[in-house]
Amino acid sequence: MDLITIQTFDNYFNANIQLTRLRSAGIECYLKDEYTVTLDPLLSNAIGGIKLMVRKSEERNVKKLLREMNEEADSKLLCPQCGSHKFILVPKRSTENLLTAITTWLFSSYAVSAENIYQCSHCGYESETLPEVESESYN
Repeated sequence: MDLITIQTFDNYFNANIQLTRLRSAGIECYLKDEYTVTLDPLLSNAIGGIKLMVRKSEERNVKKLLREMNEEADSKLLCPQCGSHKFILVPKRSTENLLTAITTWLFSSYAVSAENIYQCSHCGYESETLPEVESESYN
C-alpha cells in the first residue's frame, strides 16, 4: 500500500477533526506522528508535525473533498466588520502574553504565547471565538 501525506498539523485537535471528516466520507486514512507531537509539542517542527496519511490512489479525491470541506466551513464564518469569510488564529497582543513569552523563553528554550485569538485576514477584526453566520431558526 503506497501512502502519501495529504496534510500536516501542529496540534492533534485539527488533525483529528480532518481525520474524522475523511473517515466519515469513507476514506481510509490515519495520522502519523500524532502521539509524538502530542507528548512533546516541541518536536512538531523537527519531525514535520502530525501527518494525515492517505493512499496515493485517493490523492485527487481527498484533495477535492478537503477543499470542499474547507470552503463549506469558511462560508459559515462572517466578519461583522467587512463580511469576509477568512479568519486565522494568531497570538493575542497583550502584556500578559508578552510576559508569558519572555518568561518561558528565559527559563526554557522556547517561547509560549498564552492566548490566541481569531483575526479576519481582510480587515484585522479580532475575536476570541469564530464569528459565524446566524442560521435561521426553525420553529
